[in-house]
Amino acid sequence: MTTFPLSLSPQTCTTTTSSTKVTRMFPNMAAPGQFGPETQEPGLKVWRVEKMKAVLLAQAEVGAFFNGDSYLVLEHRGDQGADLHMWIGEKSSRDEQVACAMLATQLDSFLGGDPIQHRQVQGYESPEFMKLFPRGVSYKEGGVESGFRRPQGGSGPVHRLYQIKGKRNIRAKEVELSWENFNKGDCFILDLGETIFSWIGSQANMFEKQKSREIASLIRDTERHGKARITDINEGEETPEMLKVLGPMRKLAESTPEDDSRADVSNSASLYKVSDATGQMKLTNVSEKSPFAKDLLVRDDCFILDNGANGKIFVWKGMGANAEEKREALKMADNFIQQMNYPRMKTQVEILPQGRETIIFKQFFKNWN
Repeated sequence: MTTFPLSLSPQTCTTTTSSTKVTRMFPNMAAPGQFGPETQEPGLKVWRVEKMKAVLLAQAEVGAFFNGDSYLVLEHRGDQGADLHMWIGEKSSRDEQVACAMLATQLDSFLGGDPIQHRQVQGYESPEFMKLFPRGVSYKEGGVESGFRRPQGGSGPVHRLYQIKGKRNIRAKEVELSWENFNKGDCFILDLGETIFSWIGSQANMFEKQKSREIASLIRDTERHGKARITDINEGEETPEMLKVLGPMRKLAESTPEDDSRADVSNSASLYKVSDATGQMKLTNVSEKSPFAKDLLVRDDCFILDNGANGKIFVWKGMGANAEEKREALKMADNFIQQMNYPRMKTQVEILPQGRETIIFKQFFKNWN
């Protein structure tokens, strides 16, 4: 195992002296009145970072983002949990980005540490973020002074599309719900809640077909508690229920062996344990190759799953990890990205409390039940 220190000092997470001051001025708990009781109600809420405070936007402003600002986007689904997104404008200042991260930590604490946290960067947003805005999103120039689809409600239907691709390292990736993302050479999972369609492209390889069945079963067993129906669909046999969601079928792109080879490279992953047992945050490589054994995730620590080749880093927070480790999750990811020389503004970060793991995360482990 390889172990090396993971520096979490403010200086390593900020690039200017002023940003260091921003980090130091923020308490871990929100100021009184910063987040009201309505924050705990189901629905979509958006705050813009203004002069180091989170200012709730009116519904008419939701979906319009200034490229010089940073935002908090909360999708609360009641008993089904919540997702907290930090949206970073391409021209936002480092001070605002740091303030946004600190405010996200405060909001996460206000909600009991339950939300899954995501960092979204302008131009590189994930499909799950984009689908929160039925009319799409718009980017506007400028910002305040520094100092595609209906959101998934608590009882609303689930509509998600996953692409299954690769040959040796086969992975599922959530993509926009559209025929434009389909092709003949891959498998796709259309998750409609009570029904899960496993769609098999005519040129898909046997490994993709097997992985598609595994992911569909994983969704049924862990997300739907065994109460969904899986239906296998071969290309050309699409059902009216599928067409109702996706629209009329289009001509699909062909596939090449090179596509699978490129996917194998980007699907690689490693797992690291983060611990401050010695008084300093240390990073230990526990496995260089997935799928990982699930019992590698120890509840008393935090872990980083490195899928940086595919532009994504996961931080898993064990229930028994200490408060400092949980609080520093985003800093862990930032410093890891820096140490691995990944492009910070193009690398997505997802922070997962134990028990709130996503399908995309679970797929990197063996026999997750």
